[in-house]
Amino acid sequence: MNINIQYEPVIGLEVHVQLKTQTKIFCGCRTDFGAPANSQICPVCLGLPGVLPVLNKIALKYAIKVGLALNCSIGELIRFDRKHYYYPDLPKNFQISQYELPVAKNGYLEISGNGNVKKIGIRRAHLEEDAGKLIHTNELTFIDYNRTGIPLLEIVTEPDIFSPEEAYEYLTTLKGIISYLDVSDCDMEKGSLRCDANISLRPKWTKQLGVKTEIKNLNSFKAVRDALTFEIKRQKELLEAEETIEQETRLWDEKKQRTFAMRSKEEAKDYRYFPEPDIPPVIITNQLLDEIRASIPELPKARMERFMREFNLNYADARQLTLEKNIADYAEERLKAYPKKDKKTVANWLIGPLTQEANQRGKNLSEIPVSADALCELIDLVENAKISNLAAKSVLTEMIDTGKNALTIVKEKNLIQISDESTLTKEVEQVLQENPQIILEYKKGKTNSIMFLVGQVMKKTNGKANPKLVQDMLRRRLENA
Repeated sequence: MNINIQYEPVIGLEVHVQLKTQTKIFCGCRTDFGAPANSQICPVCLGLPGVLPVLNKIALKYAIKVGLALNCSIGELIRFDRKHYYYPDLPKNFQISQYELPVAKNGYLEISGNGNVKKIGIRRAHLEEDAGKLIHTNELTFIDYNRTGIPLLEIVTEPDIFSPEEAYEYLTTLKGIISYLDVSDCDMEKGSLRCDANISLRPKWTKQLGVKTEIKNLNSFKAVRDALTFEIKRQKELLEAEETIEQETRLWDEKKQRTFAMRSKEEAKDYRYFPEPDIPPVIITNQLLDEIRASIPELPKARMERFMREFNLNYADARQLTLEKNIADYAEERLKAYPKKDKKTVANWLIGPLTQEANQRGKNLSEIPVSADALCELIDLVENAKISNLAAKSVLTEMIDTGKNALTIVKEKNLIQISDESTLTKEVEQVLQENPQIILEYKKGKTNSIMFLVGQVMKKTNGKANPKLVQDMLRRRLENA
């Protein structure tokens, strides 16, 4: 058994992005999600005899836009090909895709991890038509052709990824870029963003790739990471036992947290590609490229760097607030509204309490109805010691539930913080009398025990005491006792 060999994983990802055009890639059928089954189909997307496909220009522009954002070379001449493969939910039994002359190739995407920046090569990004959807019951299989022909952009990496964590980071970064470009809703639950992962293992000192498996049925980035982690373990055990790894397609079982074999893996020759005779080659002009390039907005990396520069945020905070465009827009409005130069406090509220409220409500942060002015007012009440941090969080919840501003809620609930020593003296003395053991611990050097006493005073004042003032008062009493 080769138990002393150290292996490294080599991973390549294929991401399929549904482009959010109003009509399909080769016909005029609608692309609305959730429409009644088989209500958005026509002879073209059903592949009936005698029909001719016509390329959707918007889908082509969206594909070029993604290619440019991923630092790719855009083909001067692009061509569509027929990919022969039996799809039960693609009725003409071939898929119109691209092979030799794709929209984009030879690009890269930068990811960050452990303080380092790494380039992941983009081998190609090509357009194709999506297949339909199979709905299985115990006895029957139904086919919904509505999805058939929706424009799909497949983005294929080089085998430059060497861990499940890097794969997760790549997918997160890619999704952010696509959302900023506004070419897809990137909703994995709707199937708008899907990922297949290719993985092999090799001894660390070699460059030759091992036998790869492809993992399908990955419906979240977490599933990609978990499936790759399992597959690394499975392949490592086979190699150490000197058993053969089969080149195959495997499915991920989310419940059992394992992969299982689906079929042997096809290669390009198995698809019998040839040029699509019904769609002429397309010439990409410099004028079109300039037009599309001018439409590309500030992308996540540039916006993150600007947040760090303009708002004095650290890398982690700036990145979290700029990964998704709608969150970045929401955050920027509130950061700009805050009058002080140091915006860290606003970032803390956005990343902390506001994000927690969003998660608890099953919403995106950008959907939380707290305006920039309302948030600034709440932060101002805390910073001027009018209310405690603890009280502020309950005020925030009520602001979201009722739409009232912070000051109104504070007055209605009598939450004004007590910051007067004479008012707090009675509670401080009571707590000291009730906790002689804690006093002894403090005098023996366990200075952190004072925080228990602070908590007791906060309880007696229903959370309205100024905790910093209480701590100062307790410390003076303990040190003078």
